[in-house]
Amino acid sequence: MSRMKKRMADNIFGKEAGFVFLIYLSMVTRGCVEPFDAETLTFESALVIDASITNELKIQAIQLSRTFAFEEDGPQPERNAEVSVEDDQGSTVQFNESAPGIYHSEVEFAALPGKTYQLFVHTKNGRNYLSDSVKLAPAATMDDLYAERSSNSNGVEGMAIRVNSSGVSGNARNYRYEYEETYKIIAPRWNRDQLVPDPESQCGMLVAPRERDEQVCYATDLSNNIILTETNSFPEDQVKGFTVRFINRKNYIISHRYSILVRQYVQSATAYTFFETLKDFSGSESLFSQTQPGFLEGNLHSADSPDEKVLGYFDVAMVTEKRIFFDYDDFFPGEPLPPYVSPCNTSAPPLAAGIPPHCVLRSIVASDVVRYLNTNDQPEIGEGPYLVVPRECGDCTALGKTAVPAFWVE
Repeated sequence: MSRMKKRMADNIFGKEAGFVFLIYLSMVTRGCVEPFDAETLTFESALVIDASITNELKIQAIQLSRTFAFEEDGPQPERNAEVSVEDDQGSTVQFNESAPGIYHSEVEFAALPGKTYQLFVHTKNGRNYLSDSVKLAPAATMDDLYAERSSNSNGVEGMAIRVNSSGVSGNARNYRYEYEETYKIIAPRWNRDQLVPDPESQCGMLVAPRERDEQVCYATDLSNNIILTETNSFPEDQVKGFTVRFINRKNYIISHRYSILVRQYVQSATAYTFFETLKDFSGSESLFSQTQPGFLEGNLHSADSPDEKVLGYFDVAMVTEKRIFFDYDDFFPGEPLPPYVSPCNTSAPPLAAGIPPHCVLRSIVASDVVRYLNTNDQPEIGEGPYLVVPRECGDCTALGKTAVPAFWVE
């Protein structure tokens, strides 16, 4: 098999599929480069607290975990802790662990203006932690959330998602944003039929109607970086045309219909400084999911030992949110769609190969990396009787879910 065909086969089948994977594995194992395993020489386990309550009347959530070494896969959840939030009038809300390291309030509650709140954590190993007393930040409104065709600072054309906001009292000077984007996916090479094993043949396949409609799906992604702005340098407490999200016009997520929900957090000056430092310090959305080269002090402390390090921040924020929708044609009428997430190369794997025969196509179909296209077109690789494409090209569930979101509007 030539190198070009090998690369094409990898793209078409995926490295898990049938004999293609075996060939790939044999090539890899012939290499003479020994792997290098990086290890952490010194490591200090510390509690990480991701805690934010808002003015929204809802079940509030707090996340507890432990720092992790460089060679580890990720943070370990802090299990079986006792978590509570207390206000300055003596009211306490308990939090129960609903998933490993995730604690939800027993009742719905909202942070109220004028009150101060304090977080308390008692871990299963008997350690106690608490936050500084924190007051709800001033109020602000998100006046407008809109999308416009634009270019970023690098000259890349795309869609800019922007906000206009204004403080109610003139004291809401520090803003942080998060977003949740949802987009429609249409599988470009979808076919109403599928391949199934022929029960009367060792390696044969049959074409049968598909049991599910997997042509249109919806996927949701969350923001993964810290998005901040402030109005301290302006005479008025107004955010004007601030870009929360920029999407390259070549990104397939805007190919059809796109929606974004933007949440605006008004923060205290102390909280803003913490997240601003965190952004500069780690270049990551969250201290709570990344390895860190040093220590960033927040407003959380050990009640047992002043020298013990605690990572994270207890924030009490004023939140507003808005959602918008747009279609690609709204801003790029008559223009080509962005390239799909896959080139959707076609192939026609043989039914069988080798002695004794190995059922090539049946193995590839069983590995769930391809979908049936037809039996007529000329394939880009292979000489089998059935034309197939990568799964994501004929089955949108490789990228999303077929259920229409409850908020979705066409």
